[in-house]
Amino acid sequence: MATKARNIRMTQTKQSLINAFFNLASKKDFEKITIADITRGAQVNRATFYAHFNDKYDLIDFIMGDFASASIEKHTSGVVKFDLDSIHQLILAVSDFYQQPNIECRSSYGGFVLPQMQEKILNELKAFLSKSLEQMYTDDEKNMFVPIFAQIIHEGALQLATGSVNANKDEVAKKIALFVVAGSRSFEGVLR
Repeated sequence: MATKARNIRMTQTKQSLINAFFNLASKKDFEKITIADITRGAQVNRATFYAHFNDKYDLIDFIMGDFASASIEKHTSGVVKFDLDSIHQLILAVSDFYQQPNIECRSSYGGFVLPQMQEKILNELKAFLSKSLEQMYTDDEKNMFVPIFAQIIHEGALQLATGSVNANKDEVAKKIALFVVAGSRSFEGVLR
């Protein structure tokens, strides 16, 4: 029972640190946010911060990874399949991921956060796709196709998220999903 209480307290403390960071992110440039600022906002001491994160870069890395996995989990309901509906949901998940941090980010965050967001969501996409293609492709085929499919899904979703495509989001996501799934079928057995 003590372990469960400690885990809940640690989760709450970590969330408090994240919330404090979000609050600061809307007011200060990332470079000017200090650990002292974060701990003051979370009402914890520095040692508590360092029990959860190595530094503020580790904190932002955790936040981006958490957003990426939560977005995919939300859209796929944890079901890992390689079919039209699953790929469609992945595209919507990635699009939502880029719109996820509902904080007023200062413009100085763009150059720092966007590459990190891309890395995190691509890693989550690759993990999902690798798992969903286990029964369809050999390891060599997965090593070749998973990064390609992940990039296609990512780029299509990014176009939707940034408003580069002036069409119905759901319809465009379905077309991209069809492109990915039909493309995967055209390569079945090519490397064997």
